[in-house]
Amino acid sequence: MQLQQTIAKQLDFVGTGVHTNEMTAMSIRPAEANHGIRFIRSDVPNSPVILASPHNVADTLLASSLAVGDVQVLTIEHLMSAFWGLGIDNALVTLNNKEIPILDGSAAEFVKNIESVGTVNCGAPRVFLKINEAIKVRHDDCSVSLHPYDGFKVSYTFDHVNPIFDQFPKFAEVDFNNSSFSDAVAGARSFGLESELDEAQAVKRCLGSSLHNAVGLNETGIMNSDGLRYPDEFVKHKILDAIGDLYLLGLHVIGEFRGVKSGHTLNNLLARAVLRCPEKWDIINLEMNDWGALKEQA
Repeated sequence: MQLQQTIAKQLDFVGTGVHTNEMTAMSIRPAEANHGIRFIRSDVPNSPVILASPHNVADTLLASSLAVGDVQVLTIEHLMSAFWGLGIDNALVTLNNKEIPILDGSAAEFVKNIESVGTVNCGAPRVFLKINEAIKVRHDDCSVSLHPYDGFKVSYTFDHVNPIFDQFPKFAEVDFNNSSFSDAVAGARSFGLESELDEAQAVKRCLGSSLHNAVGLNETGIMNSDGLRYPDEFVKHKILDAIGDLYLLGLHVIGEFRGVKSGHTLNNLLARAVLRCPEKWDIINLEMNDWGALKEQA
């Protein structure tokens, strides 16, 4: 039987928030079974503990951000994606400011540090959410959906009106039955057009954005001297974001995610739709690592 996991010991990070451009000190601490992923602001007196949950998502403009009342935790998707990728079911994340450090703009630094301390079993079975019937959310020509699948697979179709992106792949699919999160997805960074930066900063977003934490593009192509980490890095980052947003369900999904021109808003609407449609999924404990045994174990 697969057991829930937490980190083996506390990890500490210090870094700037990509949207606020403010420094944050953050710690990730081990937590007991069935705790889930929770956040707390040490700089706010009597701060509530904020559960990573679709219903606590309060803002999806260029990031997924949680809030309980006036207490916010911004830009949680990369950390949540790393937690999913390394099988972290339970952790307490403490911050002394409102935004998770962006680090290099991907999940790679979170993954590297978690791997350096390792994980420990929490002594309770891991719970899976097995999709039995498709669940879909659509807005105009953008869509997200979950479908039955024996394992976990994610695909994303990227489309951007700017022709600069026509030089790069616009579709990627990762089957995590035979691909590792660390190798296939974790290093994919945030990205953006230099021409759109002023517009984002006018609405108090991307104030801390730089070529140290994002891939920048201008009319000639990639601005970063080291180029891309993956040929399809832009699509892979969308996959990274989708995994983090979906993991707000607090369960490991057995199914296939498909995103088409979607972002944090639709990802959150899909997670909420899952919770509204319990007839379309089952909760199971997985007795074997072999995805092929899922139907027998359900």
